Amino acid sequence: MEGTTEKPVMVVGIDDSDHSTYALQWVLDHFFVPLPSDNHPFKLVVVHAKPTPSSVIGLAGPGSADVLPFVEADLKKIASRVVEKAKELCVSKSVHGVLLEVVEGDARSVICDAVEKHHATVLAVGSHGYGAIKRAVLGSVSDYCAHHAHCTVMIVKKPKAKH
Repeated sequence: MEGTTEKPVMVVGIDDSDHSTYALQWVLDHFFVPLPSDNHPFKLVVVHAKPTPSSVIGLAGPGSADVLPFVEADLKKIASRVVEKAKELCVSKSVHGVLLEVVEGDARSVICDAVEKHHATVLAVGSHGYGAIKRAVLGSVSDYCAHHAHCTVMIVKKPKAKH
């Protein structure tokens, strides 16, 4: 029977950066917008990894426990903003039926886990364009995903502004 087969899943990992917004926009423009909604080649899952408050504070000294509720509140606001922006972008491009998820944890693990959970065939992430030293210190989410996600990984780079 036609129409009973599930569409393959594409996961897009997002954060609060312009790079991830660009990646989502690029995915929408190249895979979803040119086609009517019933012909989209993928089911779209957009995932935001919300850091844990303790990972943001780190190993702070005395009094850090007093700050945790404020950090948690800020992280929730940021996550809410990120998801709302992603939802608005999808709606503005008439892409509906998008699954938006916020999962607490390290972005690398959260995104790779989402690929497994949704049996994704494609993962798209933005690239911050860090240099080698900054990437070595901070760790590149896109780098990690390219090596650990069990699907095709597309790293979307935002073009540099021309002078």
